[in-house]
Amino acid sequence: MARKLRFFKEQMEKAGVTPSTKPMTQTEIDVDDLEVKLGEFEAELVEMNTNNEKLQRSYNELVEYKLVLNKAGGFFSSAFSSATAQQKEIESQQTGEESLDTPLLQDREISIESSKQVKLGFITGLVSKEKSMPFERIIFRATRGNVYTRQAAVEEPVIDPVSGEQVEKNVFVVFYSGEKAKTKILRICEAFGANRYSFTEDFGKQVQMISEVSGRLAELRTAIDAGLLQKSKLLQTIGDQFVQWNTLARKEKSIYHTMNMLSLDVTKKCLVAEGWSPVFATNLIQDALQRAAFDSNSQVGTIFQVLHTSESPPTYFHTNKFTSAFQDIVDAYGVAKYQEANPGVYTIVTFPFLFAVMFGDWGHGICLLLAALVFIIREKKLSGQKLGDITEMTFGGRYVILMMALFSIYTGIIYNEFFSVPFELFAPSAYACRDLSCRDATTVGLIKARPTYPFGVDPVWHGSRSELPFLNSLKMKMSILIGVAQMNLGIILSYFNAAYFRNSLNVWFQFIPQIIFLNSLFGYLSLLIILKWCTGSQADLYHVMIYMFLSPTDELGENQLFPQQKTVQLVLLLLALVSVPWMLLPKPFLLKMQHQARQGESYMPLQSTEESLQLEANHDSHGHEEFEFSEVFVHQMIHTIEFVLGAVSNTASYLRLWALSLAHSELSSVFYEKVLLLAWGYNNIIILAVGAILFIFVTVGVLLVMETLSAFLHALRLHWVEFQNKFYEGDGYKFYPFSFASVNDEVE
Repeated sequence: MARKLRFFKEQMEKAGVTPSTKPMTQTEIDVDDLEVKLGEFEAELVEMNTNNEKLQRSYNELVEYKLVLNKAGGFFSSAFSSATAQQKEIESQQTGEESLDTPLLQDREISIESSKQVKLGFITGLVSKEKSMPFERIIFRATRGNVYTRQAAVEEPVIDPVSGEQVEKNVFVVFYSGEKAKTKILRICEAFGANRYSFTEDFGKQVQMISEVSGRLAELRTAIDAGLLQKSKLLQTIGDQFVQWNTLARKEKSIYHTMNMLSLDVTKKCLVAEGWSPVFATNLIQDALQRAAFDSNSQVGTIFQVLHTSESPPTYFHTNKFTSAFQDIVDAYGVAKYQEANPGVYTIVTFPFLFAVMFGDWGHGICLLLAALVFIIREKKLSGQKLGDITEMTFGGRYVILMMALFSIYTGIIYNEFFSVPFELFAPSAYACRDLSCRDATTVGLIKARPTYPFGVDPVWHGSRSELPFLNSLKMKMSILIGVAQMNLGIILSYFNAAYFRNSLNVWFQFIPQIIFLNSLFGYLSLLIILKWCTGSQADLYHVMIYMFLSPTDELGENQLFPQQKTVQLVLLLLALVSVPWMLLPKPFLLKMQHQARQGESYMPLQSTEESLQLEANHDSHGHEEFEFSEVFVHQMIHTIEFVLGAVSNTASYLRLWALSLAHSELSSVFYEKVLLLAWGYNNIIILAVGAILFIFVTVGVLLVMETLSAFLHALRLHWVEFQNKFYEGDGYKFYPFSFASVNDEVE
């Protein structure tokens, strides 16, 4: 049935008939009746196609035949007229003035030549224009030049009766002498695909044949048109119900495909199905099975039994249209292991926030918000349409874009940038000029005249010579704080994973040393940043962190931020050094001891704690039956090195927040000053209009498309690499329940 429906679809596409998308009245269609109906339609359609092909082929042959009659008739008529003229010329020469030099035997020679004349045969037909020259050349060579060939080009392409394609052709006439030459020419015609047609020299018969061919062409055209009209009506009838039939066939096919997965029981009288289902759906499934048994008048009820298995179940997260896009971002990295902590929950907030840190401009944020609202307002209409690849991807992430826009407006207000222009939104600037000469000076020329600006960056910083040093310092330190906070969140989630799976080894020898190592170095750096902001200290944090490793016992001097700082640094450095062997050494030995203990208790029933430990051993040693201590130790060593080096590289990686934010701000500033303000300065309406249009195109193309994509990809990397590698294994597989909705979406 699916094959027949595909055949109908191909025929409708060729005929330009579109299947009706109007909702049909839901009538019960029996599958057996539908199969018979589709078979009848197919037989009728195949017969129509066969008849139409025959008629079309006859029509194309007659078209070519008519061309041959016209063109070859022209050859013969021109040859006949030229021969008549030549004969008259010879006769006039013979009856004209005769001189003494005229040969006495001339008449005898002419009479002898005329008696030796041989009747020449000829072949007419059409050959492809591309092959006409090789065709003529090969005939000439095959007959050693004992032929005479004439060709005439056909003005318009003709449909070839054999291939059914439009081809440019030439009409040819080949004159030959002898049967051998004829045989060779016929073989060459077959090799070149030249269509041959009979032709008569009699002009009267030629005219009669042309009129007969024209009459038959008109009749065939009428028959072909009638056949096409009948075929179109049949296809229209099929098209009216095609969608309904196709849906039914797909559903039936999917049902049988699923039933093929079922197995027969020992008695071979009933089917047994094993599968996964969510716990909350157990009652729904039982109700559906009872309803099915009642509807089918089954004498035996369906048995629903929960099985206990050691196989890892699939992962299923119940999402809606808002959360599904964020979950897809996580799933693109890897599907969560069954009952593993889901980063998608945190991604809803952290992903748009990290994007906004790099894209902070509330003018650009409003533009993104408007674009997202267009998709959201029209989502019912757009969800039923077939969109392009990029549009469909953007539409699927409309709520992600909405959140990114809202957070961008928030961070843009903090940065105080509206298309790079600062505004005094919440209060006037806290600073004022000491005198008139301070307008072009640095911030040294400014004095604090009012209370501190209540929210975000004071607008007076923008445009001053110390803007970049101030904003760079602010954004760089803010990036480190955000990065350390998110990495700590990842390590804390690894604790909840270990606690949920009752894996005490991961708590004591992974979570605790990791949290100590990260916060002994970069948590301490974050604390110093906050202290420096709060106290206004001039301490050099680069110097503090570098010499914390190189010479931890030296006095800090002016770089000291709080009492006993040197002692605290020594303790933290010692803790960081201790946490490395703490991560590396105990876990492999303890896993080995657990494995040996399990070998001794292999016949004892496993409790839930032991099962979880066994699962962990399986994960770490790739199968508890063949426990290789060396492999486990190397595996643990790789993890330890990766975390220690990653703590440094991941923290540095968060500096992309500062770099992307700086790039966005500077690009926005350049486009505003060098395009819009420059055009404004000319006091010319045309230049101003051109500058405004150019500014809009550059803003949309570079800042709203390219920069959005760039910030999106960088935020994606920070989540996948820096955040998720702290706790997320992502080695599960998705739960794909049987669904008619998904069957309809599939493309065969």
